[in-house]
Amino acid sequence: MAAGGDFGSGASSGRLDPGALMEQVKVQIAVANAQELLQRMTDKCFRKCIGKPGSSLDNSEQKCIAMCMDRYMDAWNTVSRAYNSRLQRERANI
Repeated sequence: MAAGGDFGSGASSGRLDPGALMEQVKVQIAVANAQELLQRMTDKCFRKCIGKPGSSLDNSEQKCIAMCMDRYMDAWNTVSRAYNSRLQRERANI
């Protein structure tokens, strides 16, 4: 029996399904990227918006955090689209 029987339909016969394994790796990478995005956004927006940490956020801190997160996500999406577009162009030129 293969270690980690979650590798797709071929795992029970002792063979790993490369397609299922690749999909799991893609999902794990996507989760890691989302976690990194959230961590970076939290760090940057906290440093920018929170002068003196306390038990609650005042109105201006809440607005700052919301706007910071919106801008960060917009920038992330813009960079991601440009990166993906460039990858597609380079793949087409190969």
